Amino acid sequence: MKKNWSQATETELSLIVKDWLKVQGKTQADLREGLKASSSRMPSILEELQKEYKSGGLPKLVSVLCEIEANWKEGGEAPKEKNIQSNDPYNQMDLLLQEILDDYNQ
Repeated sequence: MKKNWSQATETELSLIVKDWLKVQGKTQADLREGLKASSSRMPSILEELQKEYKSGGLPKLVSVLCEIEANWKEGGEAPKEKNIQSNDPYNQMDLLLQEILDDYNQ
C-alpha cells in the first residue's frame, strides 16, 4: 500500500534530511547538487524528493538518497575516514531508511 505525499510526510522528511546532513557533515547546498535541485533551500530540495517519491515511492526516494551518500563517500573523504566508515556495518542511510519505513508503516 502506497501512501500519498502529505504535509506530515514532508515535515518528517525535512527533519530526517537535516539530521542526516548534519551527521554526514554536508550542507543543503551539497544535497542540492546531488538532487540537481534549483535551489539549496529546503522547499526546493523537498520538491525534488517529492518527484522521486511520486515516480517510484519510498524505495525510489531512499535509493536516490543512498546514491547521493555513496557519491559523497567516494569523492570527499580522507582515506582514514573511509576506512572507519567501511568498518561500520550500519550505514547512516540504513538508519534513515529504517526511520522512514517505521513512520510509513504507522
